Amino acid sequence: MRAAIYARVSTPRQARDRNTDQQVARLERYAQRQGWTLAGERVYLDEGYSGASLNRPGLDALRDAAAMAEFEVVLLAAPDRLARNYVHQVLLLEELQGRGCRVEFLERPMSQDPNDQLLLQIRGAVAEYERTLIAERMRRGRLAKLRAGQLLPWMRVPFGYRTDPERPRDPAGLRVEDYEAAIVRQMFAWYLEQGATLGGVARRLVEAGVLTPTGKISWSRSTIRGILKNPAYVGNAYGHCTYLVPAKARRSPLEPVGAGLSAKRRPQEEWIPVSVPKIVERETFDLVQEKLSQNRKFAPRNNKSHRYLLRALVSCGACGQGSNARTSSDGRSYYVCRGHAEIVPEQRCRARHAPGARLEELVWEDLCEVLTHPEHVEYALQRAHGGEWLPQELKARLENVGKAIAHTERQKGRLLEAYLGGVLELVEFERKRKELEGRTDALLAQERQLDASARERTELARIADSIERFCEQVRAGLANATFEQKRRLVELLIDRVIVSDEEVEIRYVVPTSSDGPHQPFCHLRTDYLDGLPGREVVWQQSPGTAAANHIEDGVEDLA
Repeated sequence: MRAAIYARVSTPRQARDRNTDQQVARLERYAQRQGWTLAGERVYLDEGYSGASLNRPGLDALRDAAAMAEFEVVLLAAPDRLARNYVHQVLLLEELQGRGCRVEFLERPMSQDPNDQLLLQIRGAVAEYERTLIAERMRRGRLAKLRAGQLLPWMRVPFGYRTDPERPRDPAGLRVEDYEAAIVRQMFAWYLEQGATLGGVARRLVEAGVLTPTGKISWSRSTIRGILKNPAYVGNAYGHCTYLVPAKARRSPLEPVGAGLSAKRRPQEEWIPVSVPKIVERETFDLVQEKLSQNRKFAPRNNKSHRYLLRALVSCGACGQGSNARTSSDGRSYYVCRGHAEIVPEQRCRARHAPGARLEELVWEDLCEVLTHPEHVEYALQRAHGGEWLPQELKARLENVGKAIAHTERQKGRLLEAYLGGVLELVEFERKRKELEGRTDALLAQERQLDASARERTELARIADSIERFCEQVRAGLANATFEQKRRLVELLIDRVIVSDEEVEIRYVVPTSSDGPHQPFCHLRTDYLDGLPGREVVWQQSPGTAAANHIEDGVEDLA
């Protein structure tokens, strides 16, 4: 029998102590006693990975190999080496057993006996509870050390400092790195010069050949701002400043919202100060903070004196980044790709600025055309759902599948009668029974799919009717709509406007239900709709977060 070994330790210190080697040695001896074959490439290790996550390279490799049927048994030291979360344990055990792999734990060999299965579940639950307790004790211990000034609040040391490799979180081992500290002081001095900007400081650093804290050539404005706002440079580092929330931000509106966590600021009175060596004088630091605050007030992004119909909705078709709205000194508005502001010339986007008035006129004209002809939306919705099943065809297919399921059930009954009557042997009976069960499962899957299609058709009809009533309601007020009314309607119905040198792509959203924000987006592939040349109209269904429930509210003044 071919065997594989999986071993895991949670921390880099355990990995340095060769704890995984000890696990592997014990498992190899056990495999030898059992007479199982074990090749070196079938030893999967995760050193320094928490058992609370399934995102582990060694575990991924093990699961991939199991899918390729490279072994029949997997050996582990204990259940918590597989996962500390009970749900994850069950998921992995069922997946591996479904691949034909038996899972054995050295410390407590498990069988299919109910008592063993209960014990396995209890051990997984206890391991999860233990991990929670450990995490809570570590959190409280870190807070106590922070308050006592015995722990640096950083995982990554700021530019200009170095730590003792033997005690990287000990404030007593922190020292100033003279070369980088001189660069930090120069950055503060440059920014205080008349007319200096963050971008100007970044360009001067690039021209001087200074590398970023991560070793890159190009300095970003956000990196410069982070250094200039860091109070550690005047001797005060702060811990316990943030807490974790589900991630919401994304680099570009054209990309999906990423998974993971984001950090959110705590109230300043909850921060815990830790004294560190200072690099910049307090007076210089305060002057820089005042200038940053003033520049933020007058920054073009905070300009509220001009109105832009497509604000925060335009993206560059060349690089995918969002576009900012700008107004020139002669009063002309433009939508400018953010890629134009890259510090390194080779990385700048070369797309042309989009004239604001022409683009807004084109998008509003197209939106009015859509609202005047709602049949385009209905057609796109039907195309998105894979074509059209006519109601009578769906009904006929459902009836046929139902008859086939009933016929298969009757066959099962006759097969059982034949076996009980001694006509069939047990082996033949089992073979035919499995065939009939497979056929039944396939028919039931078809029935579920057809039921879903029928419900989908009913939902599409409801949506189409809602769209037609919505368009009829707002159509009369389109010609005389104010800017606020236009903006409200644009926000409701347009997801993105993607501008390239040759064409404008408008991505509409259609509210599909009032169930809330948890339904996923469904991108609809459509051909070019009839309209002006150079306009590609892409339809999307959007969740009915603020649209399906309040679709009349969005344009009530237009009716």
